Amino acid sequence: MHSLMTDEGIRPNRLARALEERGFDAMFVPEHTHIPVHSKVGYPPGGPMPRAYFRTYDPFVALSTAAAVTKKLLLGTGIAILPQRDVLQTAKETASLDRLSGGRFLLGVGAGWHTDEMRDHGVDPRTRGACLGEQLAALKELWTKDEAEFHGKHIDFGPVYSWPKPVRTPPIHHGGSGPRVLARVRTHGDVWMPPAVADPADVPAQVADADGLPISVYNVPGHDERLIDAYVEAGVERLTLFLEELPEDRVLAKLDNLTKLIERYPDRP
Repeated sequence: MHSLMTDEGIRPNRLARALEERGFDAMFVPEHTHIPVHSKVGYPPGGPMPRAYFRTYDPFVALSTAAAVTKKLLLGTGIAILPQRDVLQTAKETASLDRLSGGRFLLGVGAGWHTDEMRDHGVDPRTRGACLGEQLAALKELWTKDEAEFHGKHIDFGPVYSWPKPVRTPPIHHGGSGPRVLARVRTHGDVWMPPAVADPADVPAQVADADGLPISVYNVPGHDERLIDAYVEAGVERLTLFLEELPEDRVLAKLDNLTKLIERYPDRP
């Protein structure tokens, strides 16, 4: 399940408990530190920027509250915008969350799309893809080496001590579409996390683009059973349903309806 998670909706710990009780396997939380008031960057799907984008919780804080009240639910960022983040701090946060949750963290990453947000972080949008690649390589060093170091064009540090280590190397889920994203999955692993297509007829071509890579489809509309059937038939690893920003009572009612999907596909995550 993917939800924007803001201060105006259901609390992350309440949503996480409700998801686990109903048999959902994972909860993904996105990241936007802010949205510049006078930005001219358009909302990718079109139309005005949804209010929720101005109010999202920090994903690692939100997922920590979710970890505290669940035992099996997988906890993912969907996505963390790594080029805007300090890699040493990100290594500390991800490893801490994975260890405190008992190895349930999934690191969803992307290069980001809001270029004005990036510029406020001092990031040149033209180099964000290259920076992301180096950060992923550096994170694996920090997660796995007692004395870690990394020397690249955009990331350069070490040797350093960085503890705690995660329970296991968190699976990396690469958000986005296109050849550059797919090349990044092949280089750094582990899972491609593309947005859902609108037409079920387009599913086979999207899956074919992966050429055997594991796929966890993102933002699947829960009401479109034809689309869900097409992805299940195509053998994708996970379908992450989109949950609108709603008051708690309406969220819980919607989850009750969505549990019917779990009953339809008992062998699918």
